[in-house]
Amino acid sequence: MNSYLSLFRFQNGLMGIVGVIIAAFIAAGMDLVDHTEDLAIACILIMSFMAGGNSLNDYIDRDIDKTAHPDRPLPLGTITPQNALICGIGGLTFAVLLSLLLSWFTATVVFIAAILMIIYETRLKQRGFVGNIVIAALTGMIFLFGGCIVGDMSRTWIPALLAVLVSIGREIAKDIEDADSDIGARTTLPMKIGVKKSASIAAAFFVAGPVLSFYPLIAGLLGWGYLTVLIPDIIFIYCAVIVFKNAHGAEKYAKTAMVVALVSFILGVM
Repeated sequence: MNSYLSLFRFQNGLMGIVGVIIAAFIAAGMDLVDHTEDLAIACILIMSFMAGGNSLNDYIDRDIDKTAHPDRPLPLGTITPQNALICGIGGLTFAVLLSLLLSWFTATVVFIAAILMIIYETRLKQRGFVGNIVIAALTGMIFLFGGCIVGDMSRTWIPALLAVLVSIGREIAKDIEDADSDIGARTTLPMKIGVKKSASIAAAFFVAGPVLSFYPLIAGLLGWGYLTVLIPDIIFIYCAVIVFKNAHGAEKYAKTAMVVALVSFILGVM
């Protein structure tokens, strides 16, 4: 059982559930209590989706993980590649089937996310920037999914787009940081155009997030509590500055800023 919990990355599933609950709250506010049953289904769905995606990842990377992550179940031999593949396809399929209990629109979002996950793991992971975009899109779709649960995405498309923009910047920063270790395994943006130009692109995405973040206030979608978004905005701009010399620091601070931004959206709803 511990091996399967490791394969599924149970903690990642819990983080996904928290993200969806927050997204649903941003969409519905205190009326979220009226969607308890759908939210419960959504939490199981997210756990299944994350477990399936992580299992598929470990199946695809089983040879690389012998040196990169020797403590994972497949390199250790506690789970066979065949079982990992079954868990991967089974988890994603079960998530899609569960989505049919919610709505056709929700099912469409989950189905597209599952296809993107499979394409990323099997085709795009090694192709650098395209893979960065797919991962960022999957991150943003968490917020779209949260809006789907309550039938209102008028407030969630903004955090979804913000998540996509800053996630692309963060993924590029990670590729800059891993440029040496990725040689022979992936063809990343820094390998194609160089570290300096890649850092410039990452900085542009880090700045694009704060620029867009003012829209909810201008459009009257959120309350004054959302003004606290200035805090993560400053952090993102700081990431844009330091990514040229400290990609690791930019990646870490961007992750922190994303969490703080979520709090700002919550305060804007309350």
